Amino acid sequence: MPTSRQLGLSSRGHRGGYRAKAGRKKIKDPADRKGHHPRPPLASRYPVHVTLKVLPGTPHLRRGQCFRVLRRCFMAGRDRFGFRLVHFTTQGNHLHLLCEANDKLALTRGMQGLAIRIAKNLNKTLDRSGRVFAQRYHERILKSPTEVRRALAYVLLNARRHAAQSGVLLSRNWIDPYSTAAWFDGWQRPIRADEPWMRELLNQPCPAAPATRWLLTTGWRRLGLLGLDEVPGGRATKS
Repeated sequence: MPTSRQLGLSSRGHRGGYRAKAGRKKIKDPADRKGHHPRPPLASRYPVHVTLKVLPGTPHLRRGQCFRVLRRCFMAGRDRFGFRLVHFTTQGNHLHLLCEANDKLALTRGMQGLAIRIAKNLNKTLDRSGRVFAQRYHERILKSPTEVRRALAYVLLNARRHAAQSGVLLSRNWIDPYSTAAWFDGWQRPIRADEPWMRELLNQPCPAAPATRWLLTTGWRRLGLLGLDEVPGGRATKS
């Protein structure tokens, strides 16, 4: 029986063997490595500050049409899979959320469900397709009353922070209508319904779930209630 002779690598054409500059490109800058690192363990007693960014080109989230979609999605996904959305603020191209979850899996499932719900409904309303969120969400586990108070101020007063950075002076009684600030019960003084839009806002149901963990209900209050004119990372406004 005739036997076949094994060919050398150089005789096999252009599909095999060494090729200059072939293979995966090396990453020069370690900062460009964006691998999916495992989520840290999460105990149910700790709240979580989550940041979710949208892709460039996505419509401004604080526009009326977009925010109405977000509000409906928040209400539908605020208490599912052992996950609870307690507070939020909507900025132009990102969301800040304060959440409670039974464990790491509950947080992941709750956030995935919320992100998918938002993306589908935004795309349907805006007659667009494709991805909405730019990357996996960023999380910060809050383990002390100090961290929780700072996170509450950062989320509920985030618009005031951006205004201060831009040199815009806001009224001392102004609250952000694109957040849960209107339903927050930890302000130093009552919210004043001076304008029709504020009265209308205060009469609506809260689109988030009540806090249940000690750090979010009681612990942070030992450090003092929040001021309506407080600026996260800065001082109170003087208006």
